[in-house]
Amino acid sequence: MRRFTRSALAASFAVFGMAAAPAPPSSANASINAAMVGDLVPTHDPVMIKQGDKFYVYGTGTDKATGRHILSRTSTDLIHWTAQGGLFAGIPDWGAKAIPGTEEYWAPDVHFFNGQYYLYYALSTFGSNRSAIGLFTSPTLDPQSSDYHWTDQGLVVMSTAQSDFNAIDPNHFIDRDGKHWLSLGSFWSGIKLFALNPKTGKLLDPNERPISLAKRLAPAGAAAPIEAPYLFSHGGWYYLLASYDYCCKGVNSTYYTVVGRSKDIRGPYLGEDGSRMLDGQGTVILKADLQEKQRFRGPGHSAYLSDGGKDYIVYHAYDKEHDGAPTLRISQISWTADGWPRAAL
Repeated sequence: MRRFTRSALAASFAVFGMAAAPAPPSSANASINAAMVGDLVPTHDPVMIKQGDKFYVYGTGTDKATGRHILSRTSTDLIHWTAQGGLFAGIPDWGAKAIPGTEEYWAPDVHFFNGQYYLYYALSTFGSNRSAIGLFTSPTLDPQSSDYHWTDQGLVVMSTAQSDFNAIDPNHFIDRDGKHWLSLGSFWSGIKLFALNPKTGKLLDPNERPISLAKRLAPAGAAAPIEAPYLFSHGGWYYLLASYDYCCKGVNSTYYTVVGRSKDIRGPYLGEDGSRMLDGQGTVILKADLQEKQRFRGPGHSAYLSDGGKDYIVYHAYDKEHDGAPTLRISQISWTADGWPRAAL
C-alpha cells in the first residue's frame, strides 16, 4: 500500500509556473520532454486529450488558490503549457457519504463518446480499498464555451474492505466491436476489467465479477505494487499499460511502466518475450536509469494519445533537480516492425 498519499505529495508542489525543464534546444529532432516549458508542475496521474487544436492534460491535485480539484493545463503544440486551475469544487455528496474521509479526486481519465466528454475519477483514502469511481460529463472541455458544464453522473463502481480489488485509477476503453470497458486497480489482487453500458458509461451488470488483467506476485501479506492501467489499440492488438512498484516518494519513487498486448480485450496480456502480466511481468517501456544519472525518477501512471498520425505516452516523473516535484512528461512512441511500442525519451 502507499506510504504517502497522492494529495499530500501534490500539495507540496501546488505552485504553478515552477521552472521544471531547461530552455528548448535548437535541434529540430530534440525530444518533446527536452523542449517542454511552462506550467509542468505539479502534474500527477496525467491523462491527455485533444479538442480542436488544443491539448488538455488533467491530473490529481488541488489548486491552492481556489481549492478546486483535478488540475488542468493546456497547450496547442505539446511544448508550451499553461495551467488552467482546478475543475471541481468540493467532493460530491454521494462520494463523501460512500468514502468517509476522502478529501480529493484522484487519477482522472477523460474520453469523448456519445457526443460528450466523460471524465472518470477515483475517491479514496490512504491505504484503504474502500474506494469509488465516479463520473462527470460535459459537452465541451473549453471553459470559455457557453456549453461548458460538468454534470455529476454519480457512482460507477465501488470497492470495500471485502473486495479483492481497489476501485481507483479508472480507464475507459472502446474495443473494435464497439463494446465499452473500464479497467482499474491499485495493489490488492491487481488490475481488473469491467464491462460498461455504452449508453451510460456505467457498469453493464453490477453483479458481474470483473476480469483480471494483471497482478504482481507477492508472498501472503506482502505488498503487490501494481496500478494505473491504460488500454489502447494499435495494428490489430490491444495494449495494456500498467505502473509497477512505488509512486509518491519524490526522488525515491521506484515507479516504472510496463506494457503487454493481446488479441482479446480480456487478455491474457503478454510482454515481448511472452511473459504474462498476470504473473507480474511484461515489457518495460518507461524506467529511470541509475539514481546518480537520471534527473527524472519514477516515470509512471501513463496514458496514451494518438493524434495526427503520431502516438504519444504521457506520464509523470519526479524531478531530482527540483526537490522531487511531480512533473509532466510526454514521449513520442515509435513502433518496431513486429508492433512493439518504444518511448522516445
